[in-house]
This record gives sequence, structure tokens and C-alpha cells, in this order.
Amino acid sequence: MRKLIYTFALTTILYACSSSETNDVPDTNNEAPTVTENSTYQVTVTKDITYAEGLSHQTINSSSSTVKELKLDAYVPNNSSTNRPAVLLIHGGGFVGGSKEVSQMTYLANYFAERGWVAFSINYRLQADLGTVPQEWATYIENNSALIADKDQAYALYPASRDAKAALRWVFANAGTYNINPDYVSVGGGSAGAVSATMLGVTEAEDYYGEISSSTDPTLASTNGDETTKVRTILDFWGSGVTARLINDLYGKQRFGANDAPIIIIHGTEDTTVLFSEAETLRDHYINSGVPYEFYPLEGKGHGPWNATFDGKRLEVLCFDFMVKQMNLNLQ
Repeated sequence: MRKLIYTFALTTILYACSSSETNDVPDTNNEAPTVTENSTYQVTVTKDITYAEGLSHQTINSSSSTVKELKLDAYVPNNSSTNRPAVLLIHGGGFVGGSKEVSQMTYLANYFAERGWVAFSINYRLQADLGTVPQEWATYIENNSALIADKDQAYALYPASRDAKAALRWVFANAGTYNINPDYVSVGGGSAGAVSATMLGVTEAEDYYGEISSSTDPTLASTNGDETTKVRTILDFWGSGVTARLINDLYGKQRFGANDAPIIIIHGTEDTTVLFSEAETLRDHYINSGVPYEFYPLEGKGHGPWNATFDGKRLEVLCFDFMVKQMNLNLQ
């Protein structure tokens, strides 16, 4: 039987809420945004914007806790457009380490912002923060040790996912500030970040939010819970669908289906950290649902090959082309 939790390399530094529940997002501009194929715009970076708060406990779910501010950085193209796409990027690091400011994240954020996207790179609670988890989540972890490779990491998955959802809702709540067209928002990540990214594109609004009450976690009030979101594309670098599968395993709710966001899956065939079979499983979900996807096996590559190419194209170029195609963006 497949283990449900996978140990991620702590040195992997990478980038990723809801899709199927978001069909009622109102159009603010029916015209698709315009992006440029080449680096065009100067980028204004604003760091350490608070997008929400979360609890950090002394021990798992203990009454002794502190409030942690959750931060993101905004990368905004210096243009006059009032119709911009956006991309939310989530770093990796096995839910143990990593930062919104690592070189891979800043490179990707600048790459897309220079071409017309508003890019956001987020921090989220990590394993050592001991974020709040639902009681049924804790019970599942304690009762299924044979299926879980790393119990501490399993606990970290819930608050990390909850925070990623909060970040996405913040983007929609602040779309007007950044001239973002909310019909053109993408998410992306690598390794642990890709796990969260996939979750964001396939789960429902209540997932990783409604399992905990505001009396248990008062910081939920800071997470724009009434905001409706819609993910248009997912950028998955060597991740998996484990956090989406856990919703089914814990609550009996199958989340992969016809309303998922289209996905680009990029994964090394020799990855021993997140096995290549995870990419194949995720691809098969999309084959079964009929949702558009692109699948790029990186032959002979391991975990985190950021400088890899496929048929002569760098990975960020593959993602650029995928987003332009799936969202019918105007290209200059």
C-alpha cells in the first residue's frame, strides 16, 4: 500500500486554493490580459506584506500558543495595465524549511512579473511552528503510522495547506489594488510547494478551512474566509497530490474531478524524494477527469532540477507557454 506522506529534501527550495467551488467568481474584465514573450517591464517588489495570521502551539494543539503573522512578497510589473494576470508561488523544503525569498522563488517571480503577471511569493507555517490541526487529522496520524513515513511532517501538512488557501483568498481580496483580473489567477510550486499547489487547484472551499472552528483558532478571522477564489492553472514541479488524497482518506470526499484547474506536471524520472510514480498517478487523475494537462518526464533527473530543459526549452518557458495556452492570454 502506498504511503500517504513522503519525506521531502530539506534543501529543496521551491514555489501554489480552490478550483471546483469557484465557478461563480464574477468577471471584472471579459478581455484576456496581455503578457509579453520577452522580459519587458521593470518590477517593483514589496516585501513582508501580512496576508493572514495563524497559531503556533507549544505542542500539538496545546492551549499554549502564540499568533504568527504570515507574510508574502509582491512582484508588480511597472506598466499601466488595469487587466493583469497573477501567479501565487509557494516555496518547498519538505514543510520543514525554505522561504519566500530563496533564489528560485525570486527568479520565478521576477520572470513572470517582467512579462506582465503580478507574482506573489509566500511564507507559511512550517513543521516547527506546530500549527493547529483538526482532531480527526491528529487521530488519523496517530492511528496510521504504517502509512506515514514522517509523522511530524504529516502534522505540518494541514497548517501549510490552510495558509496557502489563506494567501490565495488574500490575492482575490486585493485584486483591485494590483489591477489583477480574478479570472486569470494561477498557482505554482515545487516539491512541498507543488503538493500545496495541486491541493489549491483541486480541492473545495471548505477543505483546509472548515475543519477547524473560529473558537478553536481565532486567527481564522484574518484569512478572508468569505472570499471566493478560482484557480486557472497549476504549475507542478516534482510534487504530488497527497494533500488532495488526504481529504478523501480522512473525510471520504473525492476531490479530483472535471472542475479541477488544468495542470502542467514536470518531474524527474529518477526522483527518490518524491517518486516519479507520484507524477504518473497525478497524470492519471487528469486523464480520468478529462481536464487539460501537460506531462513532462525529465529523463534521468532527480529532485529539484531547476535548470533542466525539455526539447530545448527551460522549465519556466514551458510554464509560460502552458499558461498562455490554457488561459488564451494575449501575447505580445
